[in-house]
Amino acid sequence: MKNIALVFPGQGAQKVGMGKDLYEKSVAAKAVFDKANEVLGVNLTQVIFEGPEEKLMTTAFCQPAIFTMSMAALAAVKADPKFSGVSVQYAAGLSLGEYGAMCAAGVLSFEESLKLIQKRGAFMEEAAKANPGKMAAIIGFDANKLVEICREAGCEIANFNAPDQIVITGLADKVAKACEMITIAGGKKVIALDVAGAFHSSLMTSAADKFSEVLKSVDLKVTDIKVISNVTARSEGTADEIRINLPKQIFSSVRWVETVQFMAASGIVDIIEIGPGRVLKGLIRKIDPNLNVQNIQTAEDLAAIAL
Repeated sequence: MKNIALVFPGQGAQKVGMGKDLYEKSVAAKAVFDKANEVLGVNLTQVIFEGPEEKLMTTAFCQPAIFTMSMAALAAVKADPKFSGVSVQYAAGLSLGEYGAMCAAGVLSFEESLKLIQKRGAFMEEAAKANPGKMAAIIGFDANKLVEICREAGCEIANFNAPDQIVITGLADKVAKACEMITIAGGKKVIALDVAGAFHSSLMTSAADKFSEVLKSVDLKVTDIKVISNVTARSEGTADEIRINLPKQIFSSVRWVETVQFMAASGIVDIIEIGPGRVLKGLIRKIDPNLNVQNIQTAEDLAAIAL
C-alpha cells in the first residue's frame, strides 16, 4: 500500500469550463456538481462551465466553485480502481483549499463545507469593505529581509508560498510603502494582486470572530487522514484544534512552505494535487524537488496518472 498526500488549490485557480469533462465522463463527479447546485440553491455548475468570467470571479461563486470542482475531481479519483492501492495519510490545502482537505479527510461533509465556505466568503467580504486593503506578491526576495520590511512598513505576510514567492497584505498605503522599500532594497519582481481585500491580515479579524461563532455548532470529525493546518503547518489531532485554527486561518499567514516540509519529513514522497490549475505542483517542486507531484483536474489527467 503506497502512502500519499492530497493537496487542494485556493482562490485564483478558477477558470471557466473547469471540470466540465469530468462532469460528462464521471458519474461520481457529476453527482458532486449536481449536489452543489442543490445545497446552494443556485446553478453553480452553469456559472463554472459557461461563465461569464466576471461572475465566476465574484466571492459568491468563486470559492464554492473551486471547492466543488476539487471535490468532483476527488470523487472521480475515488471511483477509479487504480486508487484502491493507495492510502491517503495527509491532506492539505492553500487557504480556501484547506476546506477541500478537510472534506477529503472526512472532517466535514461536502454540504457542511459548502455552507461554511459561503459564510466565510461573506464575512471576509464584509471585513474587506470595512477595512479596505491590498495584497502583493514578492518574487525572488530574501524572506528574512521581507519580514523586517513588512514590520517597518506596517503590513503583514499573507502567504509563504515558496522559498522565492511570498505574498504581503495590509492597508493599501502600507503595502505600497513596503513594495517601494522592497524595490529600493533590490527586489526585482513586485506584483500587485487583483483581490478584493487584505486577506490573511489582522484586517480580517472581524470575519474570523463571526466565523468562530458559526463553527461552535458545527460537528467536526477527526479521522485517520490528518489535515495539516495553514496556521500551524502541523497536523491537527482534535476537533478543538480545528475549531480554533479555522477562524485564525482567515487572518494568519499561510505557512505553505512549512506544510510541504512537514509532509516530506513525515515520509510522504507522492503528492496529488486535486482541482483546477497546477499552482501547487509548481510551488511544491520549488520547496522540495524530491517530491513526486501529480495533478488531476481533467479526465485525461485521471487516465494518465501513475501510482
